[in-house]
Amino acid sequence: MAVVRIQQGASWRIDEIYRYTRERWGKPQADRYVKGLFQAFEGIEVHGVISKPVPAEFEVDGFFFRYERHFVYWRFLSDGSIGIVTILHERMHQLERFRDDYFGEP
Repeated sequence: MAVVRIQQGASWRIDEIYRYTRERWGKPQADRYVKGLFQAFEGIEVHGVISKPVPAEFEVDGFFFRYERHFVYWRFLSDGSIGIVTILHERMHQLERFRDDYFGEP
């Protein structure tokens, strides 16, 4: 089974999602949402989530899928593991935020 690595941009986004959800809807909902995200990450390798290629205008190799109100962007890393690049809310400006997180990673 491939290892899933949460890259720095995605880690920050998960923290933001958790804090926002906890403040807005409470700790049980925040726990459920983030736990569901991690379950979705584990489903990447076995096609438990349906991923699509990142659109050409992003100029990167990678994939994305939707999890409730967020888009999860991921790619295969050089060691064969799965890198979760970023997680963006459906209302965020996808291209700008994606580039910030994607190109900010080594």
